[in-house]
Amino acid sequence: MDIIAHIHTDFPTKFGIPRQSGLVPELTAHIVFEPAYREPSALRGLEEFDYIWLIWGFSANAQPTISEQGSKEWATVRPPRLGGNTRMGVWATRSSFRPNGLALSSVKIERIDLNTPHGPVITVSGADIMDGTPIYDIKPYITFTDSHPEARSGFVDTHIKPTLSVNFPYVLLSKLPADKQHAAIAVIEQDPRPSYQDDPERIYGIPFAGFDIRFRVDGDMNATVVEVEKI
Repeated sequence: MDIIAHIHTDFPTKFGIPRQSGLVPELTAHIVFEPAYREPSALRGLEEFDYIWLIWGFSANAQPTISEQGSKEWATVRPPRLGGNTRMGVWATRSSFRPNGLALSSVKIERIDLNTPHGPVITVSGADIMDGTPIYDIKPYITFTDSHPEARSGFVDTHIKPTLSVNFPYVLLSKLPADKQHAAIAVIEQDPRPSYQDDPERIYGIPFAGFDIRFRVDGDMNATVVEVEKI
């Protein structure tokens, strides 16, 4: 498959990225096409849609090897939502560790710029993707086929992960650009910690929008930001 584009986000590493698309609508990202695909006519009609599907690659993860696939080690994974200890079938999860490292995200179109120094650029919101990730395809989101609000969601329905209450002192929050402040709070609210970690003394750091945001979480799910430093 050809890489048609790369996405540029505020996350230089995996930690802190929302676990699903759309959870943090304040996040914005830019889809920049590869030179061979910088053709404005390829986007004709896309402005009539509100959302798109992105098919992209888990480029920062080591995928199962051929030997592991032969031994069927690839067949089950430990979803973070289940605490990282319970194994489920890989096809019943959205785990990044799978035979083909492909992912699917639904994101909202905020703006389409057809003429930039880098060719057509699509600005989207709600992406759950690391900076520089390759995009393999883009498809429009179609409500009457893609939306099933009555559908069951397996173990996801019964293991709802609570959000954090965030205390972000203004003296620290003001270090961030104004257009990144709400997004930073929303990212922490999603509780990026591994499900098996609950040490109230541990300090976690999220590289975000060119800053290192450090916080701790007490036993009552209250997160307090303790440091913000420019990277």
